[in-house]
Order: sequence, then C-alpha cells, then structure tokens
Amino acid sequence: MRIVKLNSETKKNLLDDLLKRSPNNYTEYADTVQKIVDNIKANGNHALFEYTKQFDKAEINEQNIRVTKEEIEEAYKEVDEHLLEVIRKALVNIRTYHEKQKQYSWFDTTDEGTMLGQKVTPIQSVGVYVPGGKAVYPSSVLMNIVPAKVAGVQRIIMTTPCNAEGKVYATTLVAATEAGVDEIYKAGGAQAIAALAYGTASIPKVDKIVGPGNIFVALAKRAVYGYVSIDSIAGPSEILVLADESANPRYVAADLLSQAEHDELASAILVTTSEELAQKVSDQADRFIAELSRGEIIRKSIDHYGYILVAENMEEAIEAANDIASEHLEIVTKNPFEVMMKIRNAGAIFIGAYSSEPLGDYFAGPNHVLPTNGTAKFFSPLSVDDFVKKSSIIYYSKEALEPIHQDIIDFATSEQLTAHANSIQVRFEPEA
Repeated sequence: MRIVKLNSETKKNLLDDLLKRSPNNYTEYADTVQKIVDNIKANGNHALFEYTKQFDKAEINEQNIRVTKEEIEEAYKEVDEHLLEVIRKALVNIRTYHEKQKQYSWFDTTDEGTMLGQKVTPIQSVGVYVPGGKAVYPSSVLMNIVPAKVAGVQRIIMTTPCNAEGKVYATTLVAATEAGVDEIYKAGGAQAIAALAYGTASIPKVDKIVGPGNIFVALAKRAVYGYVSIDSIAGPSEILVLADESANPRYVAADLLSQAEHDELASAILVTTSEELAQKVSDQADRFIAELSRGEIIRKSIDHYGYILVAENMEEAIEAANDIASEHLEIVTKNPFEVMMKIRNAGAIFIGAYSSEPLGDYFAGPNHVLPTNGTAKFFSPLSVDDFVKKSSIIYYSKEALEPIHQDIIDFATSEQLTAHANSIQVRFEPEA
C-alpha cells in the first residue's frame, strides 16, 4: 500500500480521488437509465419482461414473476442448517437494536386550552431491492427489511434478479422470509426500481425504495426520487482505520482488506501516528493479498483507492478522519473511547482491536447500510426513522387563540399576506 505523509495537499488529493467514485460522476449511464425508467413507466409489465429477458436471460411473465410459497419451501431445503441458525441469531441482534430506535407519538396539553404534538405513522409500503449478480448478500436483506418491519410498515415488497432458469438465490429467499417480507418478485436492475416507483400490473407501487445495487440501480433511484422516497444513492464501500503504535498490524491489514474485496472502487485507508505501524501494515497487506480468494479485486482496489497516511499526532489524525467522513471507521488506539468522543463524521464507529468491521456487517445489530462518499457529514445509517413519517398536531380553543390572535395578524400583515391575517381576524369579528 502507498504510504504518504499527511498534510493539507495529500489530504486534498485523497478527497478528490475518493469523490471520483461517486455515482453522481457516472453521467454517461444516466441517459440509458432514464430510457429504461421511462419505458417501464409507459409500458409496465411488457417492458419489464423484455428487460428481464435481455439482461437476465429469463422468461418471466405474469404467472411466474412472483416467488411462490413452494419456491420458498424449496429454498429452505437448499440452505445449510448451520447458516440458517446463524441468520436467526443475527436477526435477533438486529431486531433488538432497531427496536430501541422506535419513536412514539406525543401530545402536550395546557390548562389554557392548547394541545401540541407529533403523530408518528409508519410508511404504508416499502420496496426493498436486493442485488443478484456475482455475489449474494443475505445480510443486506436483513438490514433493509428488519427496520421497516420494526417501524410497522404494512407491506414490504422485495425485488431481486433471477437466473436464466427463473430461480432466485436460496439464501436471499430464506433471509427475506425470516425477516418478515410480504412479497418477493423476480426483477432486477433499473427496471425493478422503476417498477417499484410507478407500479406495473404485477408489481405494486411503493412509497419508498431501499437497498443496495450497481450504478444502474443507483441512477434509477435518483431518477425516480420525488415520485417515491429513497434511502440514499450509495457509493462504493469504504473503511478508515485510525491507529497508533499500540495497534496490531496484522489485524489492521486484515480489516482494511475486508472492505477492499467488495469491488475495485472500494477504498481502504489507514491514518496512523506510527511510521513503523504503517510499514508493517503495508507488508502484511501484501502477504494477505497473495493468499485471499479475491486477491485480484483487492489489489486493484488498493492500488487505486488504498492509502496509508502518517500523521504528526493524534489530533491531526482525528481531523483527517473527520474530513474524510468514512462509511466505516475503526479506532485502534491506546485510548479508543477518548478518540471516539472527538469523531464527528462517520457512518459506523468500531472501537478497539476486537470490534472489526465485519462484526457490524453481519451480527452485532446496528445497521450496515451506511452513508458513503463523505455524506456521513450529514447523513445517518439506515434506521427505523427511515420508515416512519411525522405529522405535527396543533389544537387551540377559542379562549387560547384570543389573547395572541392580534400577534398573528400583525406578523402576517408584515409579510403582506392579508388573507393569512384575515383567516385569524374573521374568528374575532363582532357578532352581527
């Protein structure tokens, strides 16, 4: 891995480099995606089935697009019993964590005759997109369905690509069923996102779409935003490890590569105060890459977006971590909790030598759908909050409104909104 001295110039170059990976920079695909979205909007099932045949080589129609109970039962037979047990253990942790995020309606009343409050209502229907390409991610299925279920969403619909024989990954079906999905449809890519956004004869329109996907899925979500809500337009995965001389270089190298193996655009960054650790991590990373099954992908990721930044002191290192605002941040220092309190920007924070990033991906409970490309400066992980909406509640009796009605009239008049003022005034006109 490249080792560079941390300063304002190297930090700027790194940030510029990382931003190149944003989906917003892949505008050459935008027109293609828009045509797919428009075609689905205009032609519904007909266009959807044509795209499925073109991209997935599958003959899907109105009779077989929805996954049946029999297909789910067959999937359970194909999934290893131990893996099913692990999925169920993880599910308990994920559900328990998200149940603590639940918000409830509240109302405050006064003796003067007022009531103010907030009504919390679950979104009625949600579409969960699950990729089905080279890899299968049942963990993402759990992370997207569980918070919606905990929030009280009435109808959770999942779409995922099938293979040429019309089959969906068994682990995807099992994970979705365990998490509580209501319906599953065989549809992938930008066409599935458009189908969820506008609805077809087979796939119902939803109110919000969540879930990861490739650049075409990301751009499709951007294209339909406004017709429906979306979770985010996620970029490639990223990890930043903040470490001092106390860190184990073998652990640090392993954790960096755990994200680099996602794809060639993933980023892995170590910020450290120790030049000795920097060199040891670089050497250990090379040894791991030679051994790991996805070594070729990891090598390309590290060559393009892998960095080891050597800082003068921990304060400088922390400042860099806050500027980068990584999706995953590991703190491996002598005083990790002290450092954690100084972190302002990170999707998920992992503290200590035994809290490696995959713990959060699969098992601990917090959501692994996280802000990327520096958006942790203003976005949060996927949560129960993403599946509810809030309505303000306002009640005033005549007796409560009377002493302040002239203040409202004066305020409205100052903005030259006389109809606003009149709406209050008519309630206190002398009786004829």
